[in-house]
Amino acid sequence: MTQHQPELVELDTSQPIWERFFTVFPLIVVGTRDDEGTVDLAPKHLAIPLSWAGHFGFVCAPTHRTYQNIRASGEFTVTYARPSQVVLASLAATPRCDDDSKPIVESIPTFPARSVDGVFVRDGYLFLECRLQAIYDDFGSNSLIAGEIVAAHVAEDALKQSDTDDQDLLMKAPLLAYLYPGRFATINESNKLPLPSGFKR
Repeated sequence: MTQHQPELVELDTSQPIWERFFTVFPLIVVGTRDDEGTVDLAPKHLAIPLSWAGHFGFVCAPTHRTYQNIRASGEFTVTYARPSQVVLASLAATPRCDDDSKPIVESIPTFPARSVDGVFVRDGYLFLECRLQAIYDDFGSNSLIAGEIVAAHVAEDALKQSDTDDQDLLMKAPLLAYLYPGRFATINESNKLPLPSGFKR
């Protein structure tokens, strides 16, 4: 059965294309410290594992405090937020005050990392401790920050186990998906991907 191919609309690539349609991303909160030890938390969505071997990266602008803190300290934390934390994660994007402070960060419940000097947002489901590996500038006005994962922790209710059905796990611990631009979804249902026999990653 042949499916009808919808008409295609050509987009102007001299302008950012990403607000013309929806795409699915994670919503993470990156934690850093400045040279005075002050914690900064910032939500990010252009974020992805960079290898099977334990590398993680995200896109950030050099003008952001997150970028500046990581370049100076060489380390950062990553909290994967749950659907129940979407407002909390959004609040972390609150602009700085005139005195360059970000008081909202003090209201976000956190707990300390173990291997790097940083904090996580409490009640997330996945927590990564990273040391800076490289910063790749010149992606337009943005940069790719790549880190090596030196420690990782997952909430017990989100841990895949051989005696737990994957669908039951997602019902119990649903995932947060950021639908750029400006929407989010709760993922609590899924289907097994029909991979071909003999497929290897």
